[in-house]
Amino acid sequence: MRSFLITRFAAAMLLFGAIHPAQAQVKPTPSDTTKKYANPGGIPAAVHKPFLKSKLFKAVAIPAVLITYGAITAQGDAGVNHDARTFVQKQFRPVNTMIDNTVIFLPYLELGAVALAGVESRNDRINTLLIIAKGEAIMLASTFAVKYIANETRPNGQDNLSFPSGHTAQAFLAASIVHTEFRDKSQWYGIGAYTIATSVAALRMINDKHWQSDVVAGAGFGILSAHLAYLSHRNRWGRKSIGRDVGMAPAYFGNGASGVTLSWRPSK
Repeated sequence: MRSFLITRFAAAMLLFGAIHPAQAQVKPTPSDTTKKYANPGGIPAAVHKPFLKSKLFKAVAIPAVLITYGAITAQGDAGVNHDARTFVQKQFRPVNTMIDNTVIFLPYLELGAVALAGVESRNDRINTLLIIAKGEAIMLASTFAVKYIANETRPNGQDNLSFPSGHTAQAFLAASIVHTEFRDKSQWYGIGAYTIATSVAALRMINDKHWQSDVVAGAGFGILSAHLAYLSHRNRWGRKSIGRDVGMAPAYFGNGASGVTLSWRPSK
């Protein structure tokens, strides 16, 4: 009887092993670790905006339209240039060109006055100065390069550096920086700066220094230079004070030369 029970138990064990051999030998499949460190912080992947909504498109759209219009209409004393010059000469008399050389820096004077009045700008003072320097470099390099390439004669025949207007580019560069720095506080700062820049463009035509196409393209170069300066700016040190007072003011150095003076009083 005992041998019969042992034989049946052994047969049952053999049958169980035959029915479930895979279960006894199956090993867990290792998880895929090839992308383990692809996104360790769990941060969602950046969503790329369409080009028409990108910062680059917004930065170049309006300047590109102005520059393109100026280039298309740059035909000397013909077309819209002729009509605009005739209208201006009938309505206005030339003024002292020293005004042109001074008014172009008034937006920077506004920038300094508003900042010293305690209105917080978008960037701290040292970063704003760096943006101004970068914008000036871009504007001067681009406008003078195009001047020599275009070889456009001024309305008064003085030289062949008419297109685009450097004075207008300078004024609109400064106005764009004022607008960008204070637009979160009030749009009126930018409106005032752009009004000054527009008056510079008008003065250049009233004094028969530039065609209409010159000042329109000059405005485009000025705005574009400011936008590129902001887009390419990466040097930031926070909003720590670098001194008790940093001021900017236009200056006249004689012989028709003008510029900007900077003053700095270091902190104690």
